[in-house]
Amino acid sequence: MAFGNVPEDGGSMMSEINVTPLVDVMLVLLVVFIITAPLLAPQSLKINLPKTEAVAHDTTLKKVSLAIDAKGGVYYESSPLNDDALAQMLEARAADPSFELQIQADAAVPYGRVAQIMAMAQKSGIAKLSFLTVTAK
Repeated sequence: MAFGNVPEDGGSMMSEINVTPLVDVMLVLLVVFIITAPLLAPQSLKINLPKTEAVAHDTTLKKVSLAIDAKGGVYYESSPLNDDALAQMLEARAADPSFELQIQADAAVPYGRVAQIMAMAQKSGIAKLSFLTVTAK
């Protein structure tokens, strides 16, 4: 009666280990790490953004400054604009290649509202866009 890996001709016993289950486990662990690593990385990064000096703007551009208050209201030359009027104004100005839109948003404005206005500007064909900020002291 033969047990295990003992050959019947009386030769030496097979002393190799079966690595197939080990490879299977290692591949599963590799897949788990590949999937979970991107989820953990952004939460562990702590980034301190640098302060910058103001950059001089091109004075030959025709500039329109939009103000966005803390509630998300948009103002052009101190008069409020709704989204439809803003879109019409942007489309009318987009034909001029020397036109630049300047956005001056309150620090409390949600990012989504600023992104909506940027999307309106892009949709209307405005190529030059800048943000007005206060120089860090």
